[in-house]
Amino acid sequence: MPVIRTATAGDLPAITAVYAREVDDHVATYEYSAPDEAEMRRRWEAIVAQGYPYVVAEIDGRFAGYAYASSYRSREGYRWTVEDTVYVHPDFMGRGVGRALLQHLIDDCTTRGYRQMVAVIGDVTNTASIALHEKLGFHGVAVFQGLGRKHGRWLDTVQMVRPLGAGSKAPPESA
Repeated sequence: MPVIRTATAGDLPAITAVYAREVDDHVATYEYSAPDEAEMRRRWEAIVAQGYPYVVAEIDGRFAGYAYASSYRSREGYRWTVEDTVYVHPDFMGRGVGRALLQHLIDDCTTRGYRQMVAVIGDVTNTASIALHEKLGFHGVAVFQGLGRKHGRWLDTVQMVRPLGAGSKAPPESA
């Protein structure tokens, strides 16, 4: 079972490497050029400074993946909604790392008072991510066809959502 802990600056080389692989070889993100460690540090610092959770998973002391929640949109009316991001090191895929990371984010964001979590999944071929989100209570709300382009082809974008706590059934405590 993975150990989940808060990400530190010492995790940034591993986070940068995992993300670079996704950027270069896959379509989980529609970014074209892998950011360097300095840029990943800037992004990590910005997310943490806004009070969102940013965590890593370890198995037997080895980096196994990372995840964070961030703002879904910048408009004030979206302040109770977060977007999740989960990446698993290729050596640890299929070992429950993604599930542990995402469940941690769900629990943490619920405790923080967020009411909805959105998953924006790069391309419909990312069936592992779609299945992971379904297992943890997300349901599909949209497939935007041809919304992005990468590696010489048009890509769809899947959006999924799940309520946190009371979701939209009651007003938030800090309305």
